[in-house]
Amino acid sequence: MKKTLLLFLLVCISAISFAQKSSTVRKKDRKRDVLLQTSFGDVVVRLSDSTPLHRDNFLKLTKTHYYDSVLFHRVIPRFMIQAGDPASKKAAPGALLGNGGPEYKIPAEFRQTLFHKKGMLAAARGDNPEKASSGSQFYIVVGRIFSDAGLDSVETYRLKRKIPADQREVYKTIGGTPHLDQTYTVFGEVVKGMDVVDKISAVPTSKGTDRDRPLEDVKIIKAKLIKRKKY
Repeated sequence: MKKTLLLFLLVCISAISFAQKSSTVRKKDRKRDVLLQTSFGDVVVRLSDSTPLHRDNFLKLTKTHYYDSVLFHRVIPRFMIQAGDPASKKAAPGALLGNGGPEYKIPAEFRQTLFHKKGMLAAARGDNPEKASSGSQFYIVVGRIFSDAGLDSVETYRLKRKIPADQREVYKTIGGTPHLDQTYTVFGEVVKGMDVVDKISAVPTSKGTDRDRPLEDVKIIKAKLIKRKKY
């Protein structure tokens, strides 16, 4: 009986120790990329050191398997694909998603050098004066290519400011969603698998109460840290 109890205690201590270790973001973790293994293929994202709060939160959630089995629950062609709602893991077909996540929010980390060009990783958020981000929900920018006239319109009616010249060129060649700049925190970028993102962005979606949810589930099977490579 004593041996059984001792073995049980050792297993519990080991489990607690493992959990603490896996939820701790270490210095070496910040030099790794995140692999999203989706039902459409692999996507590799690289997090920005300029947004340490968002970076470390995303790393922590990845290490604790938070994103495993979540769906891309909101997909809008020529705009973005969104995931990170834990309620989506076991969601019934047609269920409205997008309200789940940790109780905490992440303070906004707007950076002039991080803007919404195609392929950028950004944090979703609800309406709040501080523009603080959701604790877990994120999106990958797909966007579209803009003309000068289109960017002029975004400056006048959406941003109320000028878009830097170098960023205008990016929006005219690569594309993106400039009207979201400095209102949603951009904290990373897709470095491999943008073709997978494009495929996901083109799937048929619902027009019902679960609007923009893919008619067939698009899942993040597993998210994990991987060694950083040159792509």
